[in-house]
Amino acid sequence: MPKLDDRLKAVAVQIRSTVHADIGSDHGHLLKALLTAGRIQRGIAIEVNQRPFDNSRSTLTGLNADVRLADGLAGLNPDEADSLSICGMGGELITRILQSHPDRVPADLVLQSNRRPEAVRDWALRSGFHLVDEQLVIGRLRYVILRFQRNGNCPDPAYKSVDRDAALLFGPLLVRRWEPEFERILVDEYEYLRRLNRRTESSQHRLDVLSKLLRRKGD
Repeated sequence: MPKLDDRLKAVAVQIRSTVHADIGSDHGHLLKALLTAGRIQRGIAIEVNQRPFDNSRSTLTGLNADVRLADGLAGLNPDEADSLSICGMGGELITRILQSHPDRVPADLVLQSNRRPEAVRDWALRSGFHLVDEQLVIGRLRYVILRFQRNGNCPDPAYKSVDRDAALLFGPLLVRRWEPEFERILVDEYEYLRRLNRRTESSQHRLDVLSKLLRRKGD
């Protein structure tokens, strides 16, 4: 994929549809890569700020893409897109965007939060979306790329036989795969939290879940 870092490459390979919308498009490189690679036929870039809107419009000139200045899903019509991506935002903001216009959320989502991915996972569980893929990308920072598909009200099989708290915080598919790099990240966070002199309710909860998860995997 041209002009994409490892994080956006991992996002791009999850996407193949007719019309794809990217919210918070920034520079428009993701949509350009998807269009030039033939992974989508038409793109919709949505940006709330003028400068990134101008950047996306410049990047996507001559390609089959619309660039819109709008606040999240306010810039998308119901049933207009087959798939949607939101990358590089906090989990709470991604969730607020998705909740703002639920009738405009397509059936196929690729979401990458910079923090609190558990908020996105929790939204998906409450909104009838199943987690179908989960990738951890290690670069300048650590990124989790989540792909969801709408699947009604039946339970998400990704969470079957996985501790619910651990699955929400750290990812059910990542916990199932339990790769060495993933384990190292969990151990590092556990040691950091354990050494804190003072912990918030949230950090204590993460420590308790990590302790149980690592102990169980070590048995």
